[in-house]
Amino acid sequence: MNLSEKSAYLKGLMDGLKLNTETNEGKLIASIVDLLQDMTVSISDLEENAIAVSDELDEIEEDLDAIEEYLMDEDDEDDDDEYDEDEDEDDYDFADDDGEDFDYEDEVVYNVTCPNCGKELELDEETILGDSIHCPQCGELLEFDFDEDDEADEEE
Repeated sequence: MNLSEKSAYLKGLMDGLKLNTETNEGKLIASIVDLLQDMTVSISDLEENAIAVSDELDEIEEDLDAIEEYLMDEDDEDDDDEYDEDEDEDDYDFADDDGEDFDYEDEVVYNVTCPNCGKELELDEETILGDSIHCPQCGELLEFDFDEDDEADEEE
């Protein structure tokens, strides 16, 4: 028997006993039965709302799980794109922002602008260490004072 059935049973029992609701005791019992019926309706409404909220929470949890799974799969794909493991475990090829592979064994290229004509030159480390070159555009002598200690200071 649920609450609604029990409340209806008590109401029927009170009616079946033909209690006099004009006496103090009859008024008290009738008020208690009415209160129980009102409480039964309120509790039933609360139970229905709790079930509805629980169902909604279950749906939200499923949606969040799906989103989390999607994001985790996307992160795994991003990790795969970032670097590829070569034959040697300690040697990795990394992708830069443009998606182009960057290998630490590749030659380092420096961009240098001629102060005379403004031409931008791409020079390798060997050329920079050679102390100077002539600008191919204007012939200006470009001198370089490249010291590995200076490079270490710039990194700090």
